[in-house]
Amino acid sequence: MSGVLTGFVVIGIIIAVGYLVGRIDLLGKHGQQVMARAIFFVLSPCLLFTVLAEAEVDRLFSPLLVVSLLAATSAFGVFLLVAVLVWRRKMPEATIGALASGYVNANNIGIPVSVYVLGDATYSAPVVLLQMLIFAPVALTLLDLGTGGKASVGRILTQPFRNPIIIGSLLGLLVSVTGITVPEPIFEPFRLIGAAALPLMLMNFGMSLSGTKILQAGSGRRDVLLATTIKLAIMPVVAWLIGVGFGITGHELFAVVVLAGLPTAQNVFNYAQRYSRGVILSRDTILLTTVGSVAVLLVASLLLT
Repeated sequence: MSGVLTGFVVIGIIIAVGYLVGRIDLLGKHGQQVMARAIFFVLSPCLLFTVLAEAEVDRLFSPLLVVSLLAATSAFGVFLLVAVLVWRRKMPEATIGALASGYVNANNIGIPVSVYVLGDATYSAPVVLLQMLIFAPVALTLLDLGTGGKASVGRILTQPFRNPIIIGSLLGLLVSVTGITVPEPIFEPFRLIGAAALPLMLMNFGMSLSGTKILQAGSGRRDVLLATTIKLAIMPVVAWLIGVGFGITGHELFAVVVLAGLPTAQNVFNYAQRYSRGVILSRDTILLTTVGSVAVLLVASLLLT
């Protein structure tokens, strides 16, 4: 129980530092955008390369991967059903909203929670793999098409190989699966650069909160509330039901529910910034789910341990 609180205290302090940096305008008016580009193109690819390269193959391709896939796609589907068919949202905004509903924070919060609560940092690795190699390519392709105006088979097929985050994930997976030993003088720089991604991502999110209020009228708060409800109330329950259906019990079932109960990932905000669509939707959902997930994880701990 204390592990959950410890993880969120650490994360909250870093976000607060970012908020202070934004509040005093320490980095200037373009600082947030520059930081977002550095995270997207340099830091995150290095982080994901090292995380996946050091993960064990049997943990990466465990039943947890299938349960996480089904729980997340259920969350995406519920949001898209309402946003597209009922509210008639455009593709980029609907894509960001769907990600906000089911794309979990498997890095910034998932890794600390895996260590403090589940006892093993690699519990979050299958979710990272799933999100980076399946969800991110699909979502980024939709965002590319929705904001670029051109759709072609070649563009869709080559999109994953033009995205630095996905390239880093693929290279990390290759190292893990093949058992290649990367020399330490080569691997260590990637580890050090990647280590900067987590605090800067959280700080960048904190900077975005400066001078803003959540759930303002005209800001798309219906979408925010829908995504938040799906993320916190529906996705963990769906994960539990699917896990039970797969015969998963004990600590493994607890892990499945905990990972599904993680808040929306800062990556979603980073993607929204990158394409300038759904920025407020992603920001507000991340904030609400980050606060609300503390209660969700505590309830899961009480009921399943």
